[in-house]
Amino acid sequence: MRAKIGDGAPPGSIFVGRRPTGERYHPRLRAQYPDRDWILTRILWLSGLEPGRNRLGEVDTMRRFIYIHGCPDDVVLGTPGSHGCIRMSNADVIDLYDRVPTGTPVLLE
Repeated sequence: MRAKIGDGAPPGSIFVGRRPTGERYHPRLRAQYPDRDWILTRILWLSGLEPGRNRLGEVDTMRRFIYIHGCPDDVVLGTPGSHGCIRMSNADVIDLYDRVPTGTPVLLE
């Protein structure tokens, strides 16, 4: 994991471009923006390990902004639905964020 973003942000905090907007997610926002991929609470920004491929290559993980992040509580987890990221419940992403330091290897299979 390359970077951690959102230290101390309240659960449900909305991030755009890796910056908190100052808003907190509410279902009425989903109705207003139905196609948005909500990035909430914390961001664990991933970086590839394969030079020339997913690190400084055609599918560079970091440049493609691939994260582990929180999502709305009503999202079904364990099914594809984001724009390439790994979505977690807000409580779980806070727990993970607090447990792992930047630089922790993440293996996705």
